[in-house]
Amino acid sequence: MTLVRKANRNFDSVLNDFMGGDFFMNQSGMYSGNQTLPAVNIAEDDNQYLIELAAPGLDKNDFNIEFNNGKLTISAERKEKAEEVKFKQREFNYAGFTRTFVVPKQKVEDGNISAAYENGVLSVALPKREEVKPKPARKVEVA
Repeated sequence: MTLVRKANRNFDSVLNDFMGGDFFMNQSGMYSGNQTLPAVNIAEDDNQYLIELAAPGLDKNDFNIEFNNGKLTISAERKEKAEEVKFKQREFNYAGFTRTFVVPKQKVEDGNISAAYENGVLSVALPKREEVKPKPARKVEVA
């Protein structure tokens, strides 16, 4: 008994050729099915909220980040270059996306939001207002 079952690759190839390629690909070889969103990590420390968004293959100029009325919107759109390569199969593509996060406006210094893009990860830092940062414990003397 085997736990791994191998697919009949010849049948898959014939079926794929008969159907004209991947069913969800459009004429230019771009994936046109469900748009996937980049994975996101959200962290919080005493001084800030940090949003990390995995977006490999993009350039920092492809991103648009806006903060408006307590909503942080991160979007990216990569301009497709005219390619001379004709793909027989194309399984990855860096298309555009939009992610929106609701941020408690009264907790964030919206004028000091910063962003950096390094090694395929976009990091957006949202510094906390002074009044919401945790205060150190203080000793109260008994009179």
